[in-house]
Amino acid sequence: MKKSIFMAALLMSLVFILAACGGGNASDPSEESTGNGSGDGSEASTDAEASASGSISGDGSSTVAPILELINEDFNAEYPEIQVSIGVSGTGGGFEKFVAGETDFQNASREIKEEEVSELEKAGIDFTEFKVANDGLTVAVNTENDFVDYLTFEELQTIYSGEAEKWSDVRDEFPDEEITAYAPDQSHGTHDFFKEAVMDDGDITAELNQDTNVISQSVASSEGAIGFFGYNYYMVNQENLKGVPLQGPESEEPVKVTEETVMSYEYPLARPLFVYAKNESFENNESFMQFMEYTLNNASSAAEEAGYVALTEDEMQEQKDKLEAFK
Repeated sequence: MKKSIFMAALLMSLVFILAACGGGNASDPSEESTGNGSGDGSEASTDAEASASGSISGDGSSTVAPILELINEDFNAEYPEIQVSIGVSGTGGGFEKFVAGETDFQNASREIKEEEVSELEKAGIDFTEFKVANDGLTVAVNTENDFVDYLTFEELQTIYSGEAEKWSDVRDEFPDEEITAYAPDQSHGTHDFFKEAVMDDGDITAELNQDTNVISQSVASSEGAIGFFGYNYYMVNQENLKGVPLQGPESEEPVKVTEETVMSYEYPLARPLFVYAKNESFENNESFMQFMEYTLNNASSAAEEAGYVALTEDEMQEQKDKLEAFK
C-alpha cells in the first residue's frame, strides 16, 4: 500500500514538472522581446529591413544631376540598403526612359513638353512634378573680351541663328572679329529652354556638345567665343569666364545673373529645375517615398552647395504638400 501511494505521488510530481516546463516555453517574455527567434519580434525585424531596402532608378538632366547626386550621397550613407542609380542622358533622353517605364524619376531643366505628356498618357504612366531649385541660364564670353558689356535677346538671336559671323555683325561698335558660338546639344533641357525663350523656337546654329564642361572650357580658351549653360557651371568657372548681363524683351535695362536676380526671376533667363516622379513608384516601392521625402528635405542645401539657387520656404512647402498626398 505504501509503495502504491509513493508511486502515485511520484507520477503526480512528474506531471507537474512537465506541465511547468511546457508552460515556460510558451510564455517566456524574454524570447518575444529579443526578436532573434520565431514570433512577433522576428516579423517586426523583417518588416523594418524591408522598409529600408530596394532599388530606385532615375535619369535626365545634367543640370539637375549635381543636386541629386549630393542628396543621394547622404541618402546612401543613411540608407545603405537602398540602391539609387542616377543616369545623365539629358532632359530629352531622360524623358524617353521615363516614358518607357525604365525609371522611377526624371530630372529636368525645363518643364515637360505637351508631346511628352501625351506619350506618358499612352503608356499609362501618371506622374507628379516637383520643383527642387532655381537656375539662371548664363551667357558667357571669354575674359579677354572687353567690349561685350551686355546683350539683348535680339542680339543673341543674331548670334545663334548663324546670321552673325563677326562681332561687328551683332553691334556696329563691336570689333571686326570672328565669333565662335557654343551651346549644349538637343539632349539638354538647357538647349530647349534657350531655343524657346530666346530663339522663338528657331534652330540654334552653333558648335553643339553634349558635355557642358567642354562648352565652358571652349569659351574660356577662345577670345572670340560665346556660350551658354547652367548657373553652376558659370560659378565653378567664373574666374575663366565673363558673365554677360542680359536685356530681355520685358527688361528695362540689362540684368546680371546673381543669386538674387535668379530667385526673383528678374534675370531674363531664370528658370526652375524639376524632378518628375512616377506615381506608381510611390504605391509599389516604400523606399521611393523615403528617397523623395529625403530629396525635398535636403534640396535647398544641396542646391546651394551645387551652385544653384534654393527655393523659398513657401515654394518648398508647396512641393512637400504634393508629396504628403501620397502618404
